[in-house]
Amino acid sequence: MKRILLTIAYDGTRYSGWQKQLSPEVMTVEGELEKALRILFRSSALNCIGASRTDRGVHALGQRATIDVDTTIPTEKIPLAIRPLLPEDIVVIKAEEVPSDFHPRYDCVKKTYEYRIWNGRTKNPKERLYTTFVYSPLDVEKMNKAAKKFIGTYDFAAFCAAGSSVNTTVRTIFDCDVKQQGDVVSIFVTGNGFLYNMVRIMAGTLIAVGQGKLSPDEILEIISSKNRQKAGQTAEPQGLTLQEIYYDFKVKAVDMKE
Repeated sequence: MKRILLTIAYDGTRYSGWQKQLSPEVMTVEGELEKALRILFRSSALNCIGASRTDRGVHALGQRATIDVDTTIPTEKIPLAIRPLLPEDIVVIKAEEVPSDFHPRYDCVKKTYEYRIWNGRTKNPKERLYTTFVYSPLDVEKMNKAAKKFIGTYDFAAFCAAGSSVNTTVRTIFDCDVKQQGDVVSIFVTGNGFLYNMVRIMAGTLIAVGQGKLSPDEILEIISSKNRQKAGQTAEPQGLTLQEIYYDFKVKAVDMKE
């Protein structure tokens, strides 16, 4: 029996998030991936364990999940073998064999998300599924100054949506940057973990800073308040992409090549 770590990219537009739902009629990324894996490995009992639970409409370039399989298919062939069994908006881009006690969520040391904003006079229809539209000009310099205030270990209760059931709201943010390229303003944030809707609330708060509704110096006050009402709105899901999940051990990577 092998434990295989998969790296998955997907366009989350059509899906009700990553995680399977009780109703089989609700389409999720995990659900579609498991269907394909069960066909490939001829196992109706096969399940995958994901590293991060992205929400409805959120995208990923570096989602991770493990499967336990007894198969003669070489690990390096799995991405190519499963390709025709998956919808076009889900791709397995890497397969790696990992130790049997490896866990994709608990062994994660950090994650990076990108939040993209289309900041122009008019909407761009080609970007509507991958950015949130903000008409008013954004002060990117102030946004970046505010973003740096998030770096550190804090209680981020003010940046957690209702409905979370975590044991602690303390998280560590290693880096947070705001960059602009043309009409696209991107927020990059790396941390050891994130609360429910945390990145989207951070993005909404930074947008408010860019619009002049909040000052960069208010970020630490909002964090200290632990009051969700003090932070900005929850930014729309389609602007968010899970970019990368990191682990502190080396495995032999097998990229998808033809």
